[in-house]
Amino acid sequence: MGLFAWLGRRRRSAIPDALWAATLDSLPFLAALAVDDKKRLKTLAEDFLAEKEFSGARGLVLTDAMCAAIAAQACLPVLNLGLSAYRDWIGIVVYPDEFVVARRIEDTDGVVHEYDDVLSGEAWEGGPVIVSWHDAQMAGDGYNVVIHEFAHKLDMLNGEADGMPALHSGLTPESWDAAFLPAWEDFCRRVDAGEDTVIDPYASDDAAEFFAVVSEHFFETPAVVAGDYPALYDLLRTYYRQDPLARLPA
Repeated sequence: MGLFAWLGRRRRSAIPDALWAATLDSLPFLAALAVDDKKRLKTLAEDFLAEKEFSGARGLVLTDAMCAAIAAQACLPVLNLGLSAYRDWIGIVVYPDEFVVARRIEDTDGVVHEYDDVLSGEAWEGGPVIVSWHDAQMAGDGYNVVIHEFAHKLDMLNGEADGMPALHSGLTPESWDAAFLPAWEDFCRRVDAGEDTVIDPYASDDAAEFFAVVSEHFFETPAVVAGDYPALYDLLRTYYRQDPLARLPA
């Protein structure tokens, strides 16, 4: 087991330069950051590794490279928001592949339905973030299970995930709804019409999933969001205090 997997909340430990360079090289959307932003992201990731506790599930042995990759991607959304956005929880559970969660729901008629849900990631309110390492390695082309689940954590900071995270002074609930809701409603209309969308149709499930999925694209393939929903892109740029589109080559 690697150093970061057991270090947890003990002390801050520097990520070796060679490991950090390899992490950036494997994730092009991180490599595109400005030099100063890469330095700040590294420091944030080191603090993140000291604050959180990683554990492997189903026999997965975590390595420093795994933990560093997850930490770097988790910290990208809060690069200009700060680690306090991930407060009040510590656990990160990593499965080798997709995992099964037993569900039990009661419908409007009072009938209870039980089923197994196959997941690549899940974020629990007040609890851990759970991700599949297999899926985490697929990052880079608009699909990012780490950013997705940590976007849910940002959404949960002000209560149940509903598509509106805790807003800083640059935004109001009214300005959020004015840009977010029309984009989500239009996306749902397109999915219902059978349109083949670049953004995963799963984003039409509810507002929380739309926020998480478009956050994946915002950081990895920002031109997709800016092209389909420019007002939404501007909203996310204001919220995250980052402009990934400006990082792309001319």
